[in-house]
Amino acid sequence: MMDRDYAEPLDVPALARAALMSPGHFQRSFRAAYGETPYSYLMTRRVERAKALLRRGDLSVTEVCFAVGCTSLGSFSTRFTELVGESPSAYRARNHDAGEPIPACVAKFLTRPTRARPVATKPAPEPVRNGEAESAAPS
Repeated sequence: MMDRDYAEPLDVPALARAALMSPGHFQRSFRAAYGETPYSYLMTRRVERAKALLRRGDLSVTEVCFAVGCTSLGSFSTRFTELVGESPSAYRARNHDAGEPIPACVAKFLTRPTRARPVATKPAPEPVRNGEAESAAPS
């Protein structure tokens, strides 16, 4: 729903109703499943869409802000800068060729090590006792 209706005014109670959950349970379940709050997820989707609109260059930053469902230009700009590493105006003004360098503040997040998951190992085979190996071998 957030991916489809990102430009609509969405809040936790509305999302929880759509998921047939209480708002508190929805928030806890969402965070457990996605690793972030519903608001953070929604703002990330909005910033992704805003980047595409800003690359086109035919809309102002304010128009993009409202087109993606944000109601505060200040909050939009702050969140955009946090996620992208530069302001919406700077992003819009920059050349977006395929070979453009990634801003240093973003590159550090791309190169940080990820947490290693524990590797599942098989239990060691039981040791063979004297006499069993001879009887287990085919004659």
